[in-house]
Amino acid sequence: MNVIFKRTWRLLAAAAALSLAACEKGPAPEVKTGAGTDEQIVSGAELPVGLSGERGGAAGPEVSLEEFSELERAGGFFQGMGLAESTIREDAGDYSGAVIAAYKELAWAYGFGQIQKTEIEAGLEKILSLGEPSNALHSSNASHSFNAPYREEAARSARAALAFVSGRWNEAEGLLSGLFADGEEPDSFDRWMLLVCALEQDNGNRSAGASYRAIRARYSTFPEYWYRGARVFTGSASAEYADRCLALSPQGPFTGECQNILAEFLGLDPRDGKAIKSRAEIEGIITRAVSRLDPEILKPLMPLIALPDNTYTVYAVGALKALSLTPKFRDYFSALASESSGRLAERLAYICKG
Repeated sequence: MNVIFKRTWRLLAAAAALSLAACEKGPAPEVKTGAGTDEQIVSGAELPVGLSGERGGAAGPEVSLEEFSELERAGGFFQGMGLAESTIREDAGDYSGAVIAAYKELAWAYGFGQIQKTEIEAGLEKILSLGEPSNALHSSNASHSFNAPYREEAARSARAALAFVSGRWNEAEGLLSGLFADGEEPDSFDRWMLLVCALEQDNGNRSAGASYRAIRARYSTFPEYWYRGARVFTGSASAEYADRCLALSPQGPFTGECQNILAEFLGLDPRDGKAIKSRAEIEGIITRAVSRLDPEILKPLMPLIALPDNTYTVYAVGALKALSLTPKFRDYFSALASESSGRLAERLAYICKG
């Protein structure tokens, strides 16, 4: 296969993995862009031991795709797994799957707000342009007849992912349907993409809806899985999915729409949606405030406790009331109550009673 293809999608996936590594761990490992072997192009992206997709060496033994599936189902997808899966698929000659796996890594990073949608689109457009015969560069020891089908495989996957990112659901569905073998796992990433396409076009599709719910374990840490479910389901199911998306990625690209879904479900004014925070985010803010003994960290919760009664506001008020047993927090709430009016002042006064 064209080495430019390999270099492009592996660098795309590595960029996503490394951007997250930089946020979570400090300095990121090196990504090499100069000439060299495939192993030198991406230096591992600090994947967990045994998950680099490479054979032997310090990274541990090769992990099979089946083992990847079980790891995802057991603990959810995490940073670097898409890159490693892409490498394994590439080595096995599954170039369509390699591109989709790299896209999975990028979609995961996007869901956490680490990259922009335009960056994903630009990367997919690059792979697509390399798939055109007039643009593809051939390795010196490979014939056109060998390379052309694999270039087209990768390019078709890139077109499918690009259509998916752009919300062209019918086009994406058509491209994806012809790419993968009948034996593909029912909860694989491309199957998830197909289910999204089906439900975005017809959210009343009961079969697709049931299949979507059935694969949730594999995508427990994938924000877009929960976001798409929130969009296509209704009632309490939609609210549950919106809550899970907010809990995973409170500052991600899906936050606003999920907050609006929850506001509508709770009977609130849509304009109040931006004040809603998941229980996980409420707990996270309170934990940080307590660990640092800094009441100012609680300020983002004030718009939430000023809302009309709803489950999130009641939960936040109860949690803050427990903090008022600590003098520093009680003094903070009391001072803030004296400066406030309306429902916020009433709630703060109630919290101060301890």
